[in-house]
Amino acid sequence: MTNPSPDSIAPSLALIEQLAHEAISTLPEPFREPATHIRLRIEEFPDEDMLDELQLDDAFELTGLYDGIPLTEKSTADQMIKPDVIWLFRRPILDEWCERGDVSIQELVSHVVVHELAHHFGWSDAEIAAIDRWWE
Repeated sequence: MTNPSPDSIAPSLALIEQLAHEAISTLPEPFREPATHIRLRIEEFPDEDMLDELQLDDAFELTGLYDGIPLTEKSTADQMIKPDVIWLFRRPILDEWCERGDVSIQELVSHVVVHELAHHFGWSDAEIAAIDRWWE
């Protein structure tokens, strides 16, 4: 049996994480430095609590999630209870990547990371959608 080519192997959790870090490293200032303080978590799927909180029935509907307090709502007097986290969900990302067929995995991961970072910087989904027609 021959080994599959690297192009035919589904990207791993580690590769998705690497691509996310690369996306952050290429951000323009003043966004790059604050983005490096957000913890990245890469999982196969969102857990049931996340889906319940977002009122989603299908785990494939969620490619990423920002979990934290947006910079626009933070105060220097606030005590940090938990770190800001961007969650990326491998299986929903791969599903969208396959369905689209017109973007690279790097482009898709970068897009999800930037979308979740926008929430960290205080943007709502509506504000993001006004300038980003990615999912239309």
